[in-house]
Amino acid sequence: MIRCCAMISLTVICLTAAPVRAGELAIGAATVSITPDQPVALSGQMRTRIAREVDSEVTATALALESRGEGATGDQAILISCDLVAIRDGILDKTRQKLSEQLPGFDVSKLVVNATHTHTGPVTREGRYEISEGVMPVADYVEFLTDRLATVAVQAWESRAPGSVGWGLGHAVVAQNRRSLYADGSAQMYGRTNRPNFRGIEGPEDHGVEVLFFWNGDDELIATAVNVACPSQEVEGLSRVNADFWHQVRETLKEKHGEQLHVLGWTGAAGDQSPHLMYRKAAEERMRRLRGLSRLEELARRIVRAWDDAYEGARQEKQTDPVLIHKVVDIELPLRPVTEEDVANVKARIESLSGNPKNAVRIGWHRRVLERYEAQQAGTAEPYRMELHVLRLGDVAIATNDFELFTQFGIQMKSRSPALQTFLIQLAGPGTYVPTAIAAAGGGYSAIIESNVVGAEGGQALTDRTVEVINSLWAE
Repeated sequence: MIRCCAMISLTVICLTAAPVRAGELAIGAATVSITPDQPVALSGQMRTRIAREVDSEVTATALALESRGEGATGDQAILISCDLVAIRDGILDKTRQKLSEQLPGFDVSKLVVNATHTHTGPVTREGRYEISEGVMPVADYVEFLTDRLATVAVQAWESRAPGSVGWGLGHAVVAQNRRSLYADGSAQMYGRTNRPNFRGIEGPEDHGVEVLFFWNGDDELIATAVNVACPSQEVEGLSRVNADFWHQVRETLKEKHGEQLHVLGWTGAAGDQSPHLMYRKAAEERMRRLRGLSRLEELARRIVRAWDDAYEGARQEKQTDPVLIHKVVDIELPLRPVTEEDVANVKARIESLSGNPKNAVRIGWHRRVLERYEAQQAGTAEPYRMELHVLRLGDVAIATNDFELFTQFGIQMKSRSPALQTFLIQLAGPGTYVPTAIAAAGGGYSAIIESNVVGAEGGQALTDRTVEVINSLWAE
C-alpha cells in the first residue's frame, strides 16, 4: 500500500552552473512496501539465508522536489530511500527507464536512490547466492522492486504542493567504530577489545544527527530526512525480513506526528561504523534491560531524541523559498591496485576454503580479485565511474556517493564544506568499502583488497571532488 501526501516546494538546479533565484518550494512524498509476498533470499552475509517470515516490512520512501515561481530557475529531484543493503548495478537504470514512461515531464537523471544497508532485506544481485526452488528468483524481485520504486516516485511527484522546509542538528550515540587496533599494527573488524594486545579503536565516529523537516501549506509536518552516520545492521544475522532500527524510528515518529509523516533514512559516511557494541558492553546492556527495551528500540530511542532536539530549532526557522541547486556530475575514481602480494594471499585463502560447498560465496569474493588483477595486467582495467549528486537547499548541502565510505572522509567533507550543515548519503550505488590509508595498512575485512574496488587514493579524490562541487554552489 502506498501512502502519499502533499509536501514542500524547493529549488533544484542541474549540471550547468547558471545563476539561481529562489522560488516557491513544492514537495511531494510517498511510501511503499518493497516486501515480497513469498520467501526471498536475504543479502548482506557470506552465506545464503532464506526469509520465510517478516519481522518488519522493508519500505521505500520518496521525496519529490520542484522549484516554482515567476523568474525562478526551475528544477526537480526525486530522492528515494530503500531498506536494502545497497543499490546494486542495474537497479537505478531500470527504475529510471520505468519512470520515464510514467512521468515524461520529469528528468530521470534527477532521480537518486539510496539504501539504508539493512542486512535483512532481499537480494538484488544475480549469481551471488544459491536460490532454491520455492524461493523468489532474484530477477523477479528486481522487477517487483523497480516497479514499486517507479510507482512511489510517481506518487510523490504527483502530490507536490507548496510548503516549507527547516533543518536542524541533534546528537546520538548510534554507531561505534568497529575496527580494533592491536600492538602489532594489525586491525580487525569487530576484533576483541579485552585482549592484552588491544591498543585502541582505529578511527573516529560521527554522532551528529542531521535532519531536514518539511511542512505543508497547513503547517502540518509531512516528511523528514534523517542523516545518521551508521548502517542499519543491528539484526544483520537474522533469516527474517527486517528493516532494522529504521522501522522503530519511523513508527515512533509517526506515533508522535501522525501517519501522514514520511521518513527517509539517509546513511552518512560510515564504512567503518556499526551499531554493534565494541566496549563497555555489560554496562550498556544492563542499562538497556533496565529501560525494558530491545536493542532496536534503544537505538531508535536515541535517534528520536536527537531528532526532537533538531526539531525544536528547525521549526523556529521555516523557509518557504530557499535556494535549491542540484548538480549531477559524472566522476572517475582510481581503482585500488592489486599487488602481487595481494594475489598470493588471495590464492592461499581460496585454497584453504576449497572443498566445502558452504564456502562458495566467500570463494567467489576472493576470485574476483584475481579477475581484477588480470584486467590490470592486461591494461583493460577502467577507473570507477560514479554519478555524484550535490544539492544546495538554502544553507544546507546534500551529497551522495556509491560506497561504504569510511567516516574520516565524511568528516573531511563536512569540515571543508561552506554549508551550515552538510548531509552525506552513502550507498547510492553498489556499496563497496572505501578505507583510509591507515585502515588499509592495518588490513582486516573492509580494508583488504577483496573489500575495496576503490582504495584510499580514490576516497580522497571523491572527497576533494565533492567539496569542490559543494563550493561551486555557494559561489553562484
